[in-house]
Amino acid sequence: MAELVRLQKYMADCGVASRRKSEDLIAAGKVKVNGMVASIGDKVDPKNDTISVNGRKLTKDKNYIYIMLHKPRGYVTTMSDEMDRKCVAELVADIGKRIYPIGRLDRDSEGLLLFTNDGEFANAMTHPSRHIAKTYRVSVKPAITDDQLTVLTSSMMINGKKTLPADVRIVNKEEDKTSLEIILYEGKNRQIRRLCEEAGLETARLKRLAIGQLHLGGLKVGEYRHLTHEEISLLKRQSGCY
Repeated sequence: MAELVRLQKYMADCGVASRRKSEDLIAAGKVKVNGMVASIGDKVDPKNDTISVNGRKLTKDKNYIYIMLHKPRGYVTTMSDEMDRKCVAELVADIGKRIYPIGRLDRDSEGLLLFTNDGEFANAMTHPSRHIAKTYRVSVKPAITDDQLTVLTSSMMINGKKTLPADVRIVNKEEDKTSLEIILYEGKNRQIRRLCEEAGLETARLKRLAIGQLHLGGLKVGEYRHLTHEEISLLKRQSGCY
């Protein structure tokens, strides 16, 4: 009996996009299976079915790519943008293969952003059950009080769900601003900025320094590099992707 897999999983494994973005492509009618427009929930037989996206036939690429980018501020974390804003795709255009970002950093944030064409790895890294730590350096205004620090380390409701508490450490405190190290164990949209708003603080700068034990290091703004075999293995162990 043929082994069937969900269409969005197969698309992610082929490096088209993440599973969520693949679902968006399916919903938009851009995906066909054996010449017929696909629907959300369809399953396919990768060995015998012909799957195409925007008329391009998919084949599973085992030559996986894993890179880290130092995302600058002012770039959106998408591979294209209808509003013609600067996209992170421009910064990795010379890779020569279709890759996509794992997770996101909002337009006004900077720092470590991972890319791959390995759908299984991307899904494991972003799965809500993994709770992979992400470390940020955050500058806030004005200087933080003890009560505000308590708010930052508390859970909050985002989209009807309670977040895991963040770890917060004061790195440097001045008269009118404070530098913080914040570690999140979930990837809720704009979670740090929402926490700061809740505490009555202005987020002046937000930079992701690490994902798990992978650190940005001295990588220059706007530049990328390929991960080493050791780094890839470490992230796969942390995410449960083997």
